[in-house]
Amino acid sequence: QVQLVESGGGLVEAGGSLRLSCAASGRTFSMYVMAWFRQAPGKEREFVAAISASGGDTYYQDSVKGRFTISRDNAENTQYLQMNNLKPEDTAVYYCAAREAIPTSDFNSWGQGTQVTVSS
Repeated sequence: QVQLVESGGGLVEAGGSLRLSCAASGRTFSMYVMAWFRQAPGKEREFVAAISASGGDTYYQDSVKGRFTISRDNAENTQYLQMNNLKPEDTAVYYCAAREAIPTSDFNSWGQGTQVTVSS
């Protein structure tokens, strides 16, 4: 497994922006599909965005399309989530996750989470 540490969360007003970072260590970062998940109070954890090992393919939950951008820097072993036009419903703990870039793998490496709070 790879070790993951998120940073960049905080409190922002609606319409504002935040950039989350996830630093990876322990394994070859470029061999992993990376993703962001989030969990709001009283709700189940949900998928937000994912990026392929090479960075060439990205996937988003419908509610964040056009507002969030996932990216990665394999030379720096880091992935990012740029969040623009934030809404109160984006308030959640955001988790970085990783899985090996093979068809049968699951997301089995997780960070500790970073809180994002959007005020109305």
